[in-house]
Amino acid sequence: MIAVTATETKNHFGKVLRQTAKGPVTIEKSGSPVAVLVSYDMFERYQALEDYYWGEMAKAARGKGGYLEGEILLEKINRRIDES
Repeated sequence: MIAVTATETKNHFGKVLRQTAKGPVTIEKSGSPVAVLVSYDMFERYQALEDYYWGEMAKAARGKGGYLEGEILLEKINRRIDES
């Protein structure tokens, strides 16, 4: 992974932006990583992966009875409020 300073990023943003085509770019301030700049294509892949992950988690929860649909969840919440 490429690492650049915050100052270099500010002064040469176009160059740093082009480097995202090769992979994520870590931006450092005072020698510590503070941000990562990625290409839009990579961002979309991360988003798709996250959507897939949460979809699989929801399916697994539903199969184990851990997923509550709207009215059932609302009833449980209201019951909990009444018990308080």
